[in-house]
Amino acid sequence: MSTITDLHALRDRLAPSARMPVVFLGHGSPMNALEDTPYSRAWTTLGQSLPEPSAILVVSAHWMTRGTTLVDVSALPKTIHDFYGFPDALYAMDYPAPGNPGLAREVVSLLASHHSAEDDTWGLDHGAWTVLRFLYPQAKVPVFQVSIDMGRGLEHQLEVGRTLAQLRDRGVLILGSGNVVHNLRTMRFGGQPLDFALEFDQLFADRLGARDLKPLADAAGLGTLLRMAHPTVDHYMPALTIAGASDARDQLTFMTDAIDLGSVSMRSFVFHQGA
Repeated sequence: MSTITDLHALRDRLAPSARMPVVFLGHGSPMNALEDTPYSRAWTTLGQSLPEPSAILVVSAHWMTRGTTLVDVSALPKTIHDFYGFPDALYAMDYPAPGNPGLAREVVSLLASHHSAEDDTWGLDHGAWTVLRFLYPQAKVPVFQVSIDMGRGLEHQLEVGRTLAQLRDRGVLILGSGNVVHNLRTMRFGGQPLDFALEFDQLFADRLGARDLKPLADAAGLGTLLRMAHPTVDHYMPALTIAGASDARDQLTFMTDAIDLGSVSMRSFVFHQGA
């Protein structure tokens, strides 16, 4: 386990491999797509370090379903501006990447035991395009989203990641987008990190680094701390998907491990084959 202080060093750590890395990005505010921030700069550098994938599968906190896992099979996913009260320039942004209907339908079959189904009405929500525009700014790589089933427990999302992991050997980048801590009720501008945010963020990092994933999916065991970190678990579940898609062969690299606005963890991480 390592923490990136110089993101350019990640290029050396990502050894040439047929097996794609898996990535989780703490996306935070949509304004990161518009402003020059430490996070947007880190995403740009990460994109320059990652191999170019054959396709990108995104699991975003902002596509929630219940009782089913939907897969977007549209040929030209629309850019969704699913936020309110932001500058007009943000609503004008577009990420015109193509979809990959053939691969998406394969994923529907792959996730059959997770009550999967096709969908052609979604597209790319801001959990996807606000980070993709920095990772792959030319929008040439096919991309599609897979929803998170909020009707199932945290362990289910680990299982989804384990199932999707086989796509790594086909050049597919599996990208999760959410936040390791996400409590907007306690958010405060310019505020110092709250104790519960620091505690949960560190617990997550420690258990992930030890490859001890079971406690991270144990809602009862995490108890009050989980409820403080995530009044709803939508932003947490994509992190579990990416954890589930990793394996013992991977090295773990953390990046942008800061608490923003008091109670939003911007921690991001990459599982990758070592040099």
